[in-house]
Amino acid sequence: MSLTLKECNICPRLCGVDRHVELGYCKAGIKPKLNLYQLHFGEEPNLSGNNGSGTIFFAHCNLKCIYCQNFTISHFGWGREYDNPELVDIMLRLQDSGAHNINLVTPSHYGLQLIDILKEARSNGLQIPVVWNTNAYERLETLRELEGLVDIYLPDFRYYDNETAQLYSDVKDYREVASAAVLEMFRQVGHIQEEDGIARRGLMIRLLVIPENKNRVDKILE
Repeated sequence: MSLTLKECNICPRLCGVDRHVELGYCKAGIKPKLNLYQLHFGEEPNLSGNNGSGTIFFAHCNLKCIYCQNFTISHFGWGREYDNPELVDIMLRLQDSGAHNINLVTPSHYGLQLIDILKEARSNGLQIPVVWNTNAYERLETLRELEGLVDIYLPDFRYYDNETAQLYSDVKDYREVASAAVLEMFRQVGHIQEEDGIARRGLMIRLLVIPENKNRVDKILE
């Protein structure tokens, strides 16, 4: 079955709702909703560099992490909707401002829309790397459609222990889904590659640290 928003299947939740008329788990509609876009200097040093990462913060999320530092964005959906040409223009303006990359933060629930937007941005002159900055709860079918459009995958691998994932993020199959997603990301882009200290391509994995190691980071590292 192809990816669709009519019976939404672009993330592992597989809500099956018609996003043209109703909202699924993530509460996102048809148009991507942005809270903020800016040159961001607080990312990993090889992403921010001296000029900043061209960061685009998307509203809503397909997880419900109780500790989210961007709670008003992910849970409340603060922001406004943008048409595809507007998003393309934002990416090109960030590039013109000197950004080292276009950093898409929490993009998974807009994956299908972003496939078309990234294709359009590339055809209109976007040349800097695209970063997929994700919670790693991704559907393989969507990731495969992103191949060639995303240069750097930046997943947070949050849980080995699924009971903790259920407790803190309302997801019961996180370990299996995220593990498969990370392997697909690595297949596409391989190890991280840098030029003059700036990441150009590859996979970078971040780990979440929870008090008392309840998410079992030690098992993730195995």
